[in-house]
Amino acid sequence: MPITREKILAHMRTKTYRPLLMKELMKDLGVVRDDKSDFKDAVRDLMHDGEVIKIRGNRYGLPEKMSLIVGKLTVHPDGYGFVVPEKKDGGEPEPDVYINNRNLMGAMHGDKVVARIESEKPGGRQEGKVIRILDRANERIVGRFESGRGFGVIIPTNPRLVQEFYVPPKSMGDAKDGEMVVADIVAYPEAYRSAEVRVTKVLGMAGEPKLDTDLIIEEHGLATEFSPAALAEAKSAPQKVTAPMMRGRRDLRGMKTVTIDGETARDFDDAVSVAPEKGGLIRLFVSIADVANYVKEGTALDGDARERATSVYFPDRVLPMLPEELSNGICSLNAGVERLTLTAEMVFNEKGERVGYDIYESVIKSDQRMTYTDVSAIIEKDDQNTKDRFPELVPDFMLMKELMGRLNAMRRRRGSIDFDLPEPQVVINLRGQTTAIIKSERNEAHKLIEELMLAANEAVALHIESHGVPLLYRVHEEPDEDKIAALAELVTSFGLPWPSGGNIRPKHLAQLLTKIEGRPEERFLNTVILRSMKLAKYSPENKGHFGLASRCYCHFTSPIRRYPDLTVHRAVKELLRAGELPAARKSALAASLPGLGQHTSFMEREAEQAERQVVELKKLQFMVSKVGAEFDGFITGMTAFGFFVELEEYFVEGLVRLTSLYDDYYTYEEKAHALKGAHTGRTHRLGDKVTVIVERVDLERRQMDFKLVLPESERGTRGMRGWQASPGRPAGPAGPGPAKPARTKHGKGRR
Repeated sequence: MPITREKILAHMRTKTYRPLLMKELMKDLGVVRDDKSDFKDAVRDLMHDGEVIKIRGNRYGLPEKMSLIVGKLTVHPDGYGFVVPEKKDGGEPEPDVYINNRNLMGAMHGDKVVARIESEKPGGRQEGKVIRILDRANERIVGRFESGRGFGVIIPTNPRLVQEFYVPPKSMGDAKDGEMVVADIVAYPEAYRSAEVRVTKVLGMAGEPKLDTDLIIEEHGLATEFSPAALAEAKSAPQKVTAPMMRGRRDLRGMKTVTIDGETARDFDDAVSVAPEKGGLIRLFVSIADVANYVKEGTALDGDARERATSVYFPDRVLPMLPEELSNGICSLNAGVERLTLTAEMVFNEKGERVGYDIYESVIKSDQRMTYTDVSAIIEKDDQNTKDRFPELVPDFMLMKELMGRLNAMRRRRGSIDFDLPEPQVVINLRGQTTAIIKSERNEAHKLIEELMLAANEAVALHIESHGVPLLYRVHEEPDEDKIAALAELVTSFGLPWPSGGNIRPKHLAQLLTKIEGRPEERFLNTVILRSMKLAKYSPENKGHFGLASRCYCHFTSPIRRYPDLTVHRAVKELLRAGELPAARKSALAASLPGLGQHTSFMEREAEQAERQVVELKKLQFMVSKVGAEFDGFITGMTAFGFFVELEEYFVEGLVRLTSLYDDYYTYEEKAHALKGAHTGRTHRLGDKVTVIVERVDLERRQMDFKLVLPESERGTRGMRGWQASPGRPAGPAGPGPAKPARTKHGKGRR
């Protein structure tokens, strides 16, 4: 019987184990001749994953037993880095290892590396050196081309790629000095040699406003073109629902049905209807575009959609998951035309509890394309002019509002966590220039649709699970203990209650959010609580959804723009037609889902990061004209080298460097999340409201520096040199993390 990875690791973890030769290791484990090849492959896989290290003398051992750390390298724009160790299941998180720029040894930001711990500084900080690169994170770079005498260099747009990138004459292509380009890495950097790259695409001259989005798209490797085969399939799709296509479906065309989306939305994948029932019950119909009817598994369309995994929304454009013939055409639930749908029909009692449901294939005809603004005017502002425009729909919207209240109250009772952080909306002109940064409105209509979609997603997940059919759940695991401990310490420092025993449930965080409403630190603590939680992801294993306090949840309501929803639709349709799935089919589904969950989760993160980076870059461009201006803001992050401030007016973040604080010598008090003056006792703490001047905007490094303005009464003697901390990473729950809950153009979230 072949020796498994787990058995190899278990043997190596025994107290008596010492680094062995391959033949000695095989002898110890009793590997027979027929299994030698598989055994060597298993050891190589363990080496690739960094769980086993090959040292001098061709001996194999565990990195943790040899003062070695395996993890991801994070490089600071100033050149130094940190190896963030991979967390072992059930083990305590290991501290990051500081890497001096001279000890990167050719490793680049994002690489998976092995580092040797070489010293430990006062305070317990470990310093090390990269000794091996296990996996390269970058295959290409995006940056500005600069020509030299017979050669070129590229300055990456990603400030964390700190190496030099040399372009030999034969690899310059048509690039001209000052142009932004994409280049493949031909040779990776080594300890004493620059990286070599080849220009593959010229994007345009640096500084062009519309180039920002192109740069981010290229950095993240997002697809901008569909394959010819996928486009051909999309063009051959019908653009009208015919009578034969409706056969066997439940006809809901006679029911009042509406879509509710943003003003600029063009693809409508969900429509809703409601009806009152006896005994105070409310019947809800959530009808979702039947994308699976047009995008068959294994087709070119399916392949492109699977690879993209999600639509990506930028301020100036959209990268759709499906071609427009589908996303804006036959799949979109446009008003006044028949469309094929999957409907989740649910009945709710006065407590918001689901007391019955049915899921079926249907055909609808949307009566009206409603906007959040108009629906809000009806249910929230009681605007008579808007009511007069839609008199036949007003009773339905008021019933939806009643149902929204019931569903929200039900979720709150079970402990669902609702964040309501302000989100920026970038306004751009036709040239791609930012003209304003405003607070994105989130009204009662947004909340209404969100509640109805959450209810449908949960009902469908429970339905599929009850039949034992494997599916991609939307899971949100419990927070890590160390982050909860740090959060508890911070919360109690504000004099707020924290449950004893350490067993934190969603309701505890929900109650905390309620307690801080209206307090000065509300905005800051909302952000810190959000950052303390894990990111939601797709998984074939049902681990529940912590944030929603839901035992079983999936994504069903957006198959036009999310591939996991499309796979859920296929599972629903297969169940409807087969009744029960045979064991062989269930096994095949179960085998395919782990990889799909990893891929779709990864692509979702890439999309979120790209969307956020474009918005941040647009905001920085807007702030160039504000250099020298004074603004109020809040301290949102505290580090050993300064603190981050978010401007109250524009939702942009910049750094107040410690070296710019001339009024005292400041020391960083990590547990207090504060910088404290040695002589004045003046303290700058997370959540504090401050006034700053915009000192510098660096578009190339994508950062902004602020200068603190002290109140007149607190200004001391100027000219004192600020204390400079050693380079460090932001510590505690207020360090880098998911900045804000990402929402799509629909405002329906990614929960």
